[in-house]
Amino acid sequence: MNNITAVIPVRGGSQRLKNKNILPFGNEGENLLTHKIEQLKQVKEVSRIVVSSDSDIMLEMAIESGVEVHKRSWEYCDEKTKSFGEVVAHVAESVEGDHILWATCTSPLVKPETYSDAIKIYFEELENGADSLVSFEMIKRYMWDENGPINYQLGTAHIPSQQLPAVYLPTFGVTLAPRQKMIEWNYFHGVRPYKYMISQKESIDIDDELDMMIARSIYNMD
Repeated sequence: MNNITAVIPVRGGSQRLKNKNILPFGNEGENLLTHKIEQLKQVKEVSRIVVSSDSDIMLEMAIESGVEVHKRSWEYCDEKTKSFGEVVAHVAESVEGDHILWATCTSPLVKPETYSDAIKIYFEELENGADSLVSFEMIKRYMWDENGPINYQLGTAHIPSQQLPAVYLPTFGVTLAPRQKMIEWNYFHGVRPYKYMISQKESIDIDDELDMMIARSIYNMD
């Protein structure tokens, strides 16, 4: 079956940006969480939306927005007691559905039509040997490690950036996998994910105040 549950994972104790998941974003009266809920409501392929959180405030917002909730206990939210993989498996075990769309609210510029397109391609690529789908941004930039350049050479061998080998940066704004596999893997994608390329704009992930300023500016320009 192709029953898809969209999971929005949020927690109360964000470290770098306080109360990040409920900071104002989007239309008047919205925040990152409710903005993501409203985006996902427009994705016709999604059967149900579940907000998974330890925060009663966020869970109440989800209920007021008309979606389902999953209350997580503190050990699945403190980022210390349980590994990320254990959190994923716990959430997957606690919701219904054949497939899970892991949809972080910190990627607020992923459009509903992008989710729909990714879901269509996801099912096609499952037939072609992929085990999951992950959103990626392709970048071509000069890179160093502690020993020097890793993707270009100095001197006369230097090449323009557009000729650099592509590097694929996972954004995790869109992640799709069979629910039972998430439980089996203790992770939200497998070893053969289809690389779903999204734009630099949609790749923005809010981790700090600067990210938030950039995302708001782009949103308000559209």
